[in-house]
Order: sequence, then C-alpha cells, then structure tokens
Amino acid sequence: MADVFRQKWPQQLWIVRHGQSAGNIARDRAEADGVPLIDIATRDVDVPLSPLGEQQARALGRWFIRMPKTERPTVVLASPYIRARTTSQCIIDEAGIAKDAITFVVDERLREKEFGVLDRLTKLGIVQKYPELGEQRAHVGKFYFRPPGGESWCDVILRLRSVVDTIVREYRGERVLIVGHQVIVHCFRYLLERMDEEQILLLDRANDVPNCSVTSYEFDATRGKNGKLVLRLVNFVVPLQDAATPVTSERDIPAAHKP
Repeated sequence: MADVFRQKWPQQLWIVRHGQSAGNIARDRAEADGVPLIDIATRDVDVPLSPLGEQQARALGRWFIRMPKTERPTVVLASPYIRARTTSQCIIDEAGIAKDAITFVVDERLREKEFGVLDRLTKLGIVQKYPELGEQRAHVGKFYFRPPGGESWCDVILRLRSVVDTIVREYRGERVLIVGHQVIVHCFRYLLERMDEEQILLLDRANDVPNCSVTSYEFDATRGKNGKLVLRLVNFVVPLQDAATPVTSERDIPAAHKP
C-alpha cells in the first residue's frame, strides 16, 4: 500500500522580532555616554516597548489585515517578555483577528537569550568588570560561549528544538506567527534551514534583525517525500516602510562586539 501523505508542518510560518523597546534606547544612550551600566530599573522581562516600538507593531498588524482572512495567522506564539507580548497583541488588534479565531500562547521557550552576569553591562562594563570572560569567549567562540548564569547560542537552540517539536505536533497545516527576539529569529533559521556554526555566525555578522521585521516560511508539498518549509521572506520591513514608520535594528542588551 502506498504511503499516505500527511503534512507535518504549518502551512505558513512567520517569525517576527518585537518592536523597539525602552531597553534598546537605554542601551544606546549608555554606549554613547561611555558608561559601564545600562540604566534600566526593571527586569529585562518587564522592559516595555517604546512609543516607536508600539507604532512598528501596529504597522505590521495593518500589513496582516490586508491579507484575506483565510491567509492570516491562526496561531500566535509569543515570548513571555513584555515587549514581545505587547507586540503580539498590537499585531492581533490591528489585524482585526477575533479572539475565537486564533490560538494565542505565551511560551517561555521563546524568551530572550539569558546574559547572566553580563546583563545590563555595556561593552565598557564587560571589559572593566569581567575581562577574563572576553578571553574565554574569544577562545571558545560566540556560538558555544556561555557567560556565568547565562546561555550560549547552543542553549537557546536546544530549547527551540522542543518548540519545533510542539509546532509539528500541534499546529500542522495552521498559519503560525512567532514573536520573539533577535537571537530567536537567527536560531529558528539555524534549525529550519539546517545551518552549522559557521553559517549562523556569518548570518549574525552580516546584519541585525530589524524590529518588527518578518522572516517567513511557506509549506511546499512538492519538496521532498513529505514536503518542507521554504524560506520566502528575510528581515522584511516593507510593512513599516509603507506605513512611514521608522525602521530600527538596535541589538538587544547587553551589547557585545561581533566576532
């Protein structure tokens, strides 16, 4: 008997970085002022969107509303960080997606990469307080380096592997929107495009992920035995540009030199 084809992937997958946050602004100010510590009173998880970040999220939502209802997201998976959750809600509201027409899940596995003892430090602060960590990072490489109390890129990829497992188990054939962080976008690309260390670091060096940019995949049943997700958009910012909304690409806290 011939094998019965069964689609395991979503029909559409969008991966979005949150809008500009107040933390991005504070980090840029600290770097410009040459101080060692970024002035943020709240936990990183509680840092809100800036007014521009909210504007970016709403502009992206208006891009989704221009799609036919049958092509809009049916599932939204969001990082628990306030800036990602707010971005998600702004998109849903502006896209006119009814609550009963969507599955909305806050998933801690989509959280920002944890920086450990380097949290809130500028480049200067890292050099002043932990010069030995710079030497260790240079030795083991950015991909494998894990600051004390924090995560390496490999650690983030490990938790995202289980997210992929959840997606193929629970959301096959759905249209899934993921809202997370810059490293999350890169690490999903690593998994879905089967990259290696050299490829993902080249990707990271080449460009930052703009706030509220879209990286998307579409299911193609003709690819392989059971079909596969095919990359369609990378760091797509046309929705922001069309809405005359400034595009920003500040890196997330803490700042660190690219290798």
